[in-house]
Amino acid sequence: MKKIIVALLIMFASSPAFGDTLYLKATAFADPLTGKMVDDPAIVIEDGKITAIGRSENLPIPEGARLIDLSGKTILPGLIDMHVHLTESPTIRGYRALGLSVHTRTIMGVAAAHKTLLGGFTTVRNVSASSYSDVALRDAITGGVIPGPRMFVSGPPVGITGGHCSDNNLLPSEYDDHGENVADGPWAMRKKVRRNIKYGVDLIKTCSTGGVFSKGTTLGAAQGTVDELTAIVEEAHARGMKVASHAHGTVGIKNALRAGVDTIEHASFLDDEAIRMAKRNGAYFSMDIYNTEYTLAEGEKNGVLEESLQKEREVGTIQRESFTKAVKAGAKVIFGTDAAIYPHGDNARQFSRMTRFGMTPVQALRAATTLAAEALGQGDNIGALTPGLYADVIAVEGDPFSDISILEQVDFVMKEGVVYKRDGKVVLH
Repeated sequence: MKKIIVALLIMFASSPAFGDTLYLKATAFADPLTGKMVDDPAIVIEDGKITAIGRSENLPIPEGARLIDLSGKTILPGLIDMHVHLTESPTIRGYRALGLSVHTRTIMGVAAAHKTLLGGFTTVRNVSASSYSDVALRDAITGGVIPGPRMFVSGPPVGITGGHCSDNNLLPSEYDDHGENVADGPWAMRKKVRRNIKYGVDLIKTCSTGGVFSKGTTLGAAQGTVDELTAIVEEAHARGMKVASHAHGTVGIKNALRAGVDTIEHASFLDDEAIRMAKRNGAYFSMDIYNTEYTLAEGEKNGVLEESLQKEREVGTIQRESFTKAVKAGAKVIFGTDAAIYPHGDNARQFSRMTRFGMTPVQALRAATTLAAEALGQGDNIGALTPGLYADVIAVEGDPFSDISILEQVDFVMKEGVVYKRDGKVVLH
């Protein structure tokens, strides 16, 4: 009974009522915008948004405000992962995944969303999910039914027959099974984009090359014509939506850039021309350079096909070399992990790989905050701790600009003024 009372007290102490004013102070603020540490920061929060920020000596506590004292902690903006799959599991791969219903995947997504939020990621972009399960998950989070990060979702990807991400290549021909948004030809592609928009997506996902985790596709082989890809982009952009294209191979990357996509996912085989094209277009690279380690260590046990393991062996080192090349060239590289290939909630493990392969800690943090928000078109709402933006705040012990791996141990998580984790412990709601 005592534990229940304590839990209820925590719940009510951590969930601000409408109009409640919060005053959050900490020992330091690692600011990705300036790349500097600020001592004794303080933030005033009203109705889930930041109304003022400064040093505590110059920013008094408003009358009646509730204090959140994070002494000993360093605060940062909530993190953004631009490539996740919350309705998929890393331990159910290959043929095992055929037994998962959409209902099961959606329920798995509830747990994955909570783990991701507790890991310090207050916003994610979910790039592909069957039967609009990610739309349902997003709406449940937005409606306060379940806890989770703010989601921007693509629904089922749009792509060619037999292609990666849009079709199901595991079953033999007698099943005559096809993916939800398989299409061939520009007008058929437009129709599938319109279908996704009808059912509530925030962006469009396509695939312009084969992939690691699809049977029978080749990483370097282009998928879809430039005309087909252009039809997808034109239809999406006409409705104010961005387009993400899965693309490992060089030709497919360039085809997607010629079509005008906004982000290139994976971007494994980059050459100088592809990087120049992306810079000229203002496109972003989302490069998942951590998960190869998990796949090669745990993939066979999890049911990953040997074909997929071999493709991962071929692409891992090359992708990291491309990452280094893109960073050195000044391309826009954002934080995207492909979570679900490895366990949800471990997203922050990629930061140390980003610094190992060419980024400074400040660049890596910007990739997961200000730059990611820019790529989403959400720079006026998220990605920084400035007045007018949502109060998405995380806290760690230490200086992430000196040791970025400390982001793997987030002690405090707030999203829109609501606390979900405090002193490393889950806060009940």
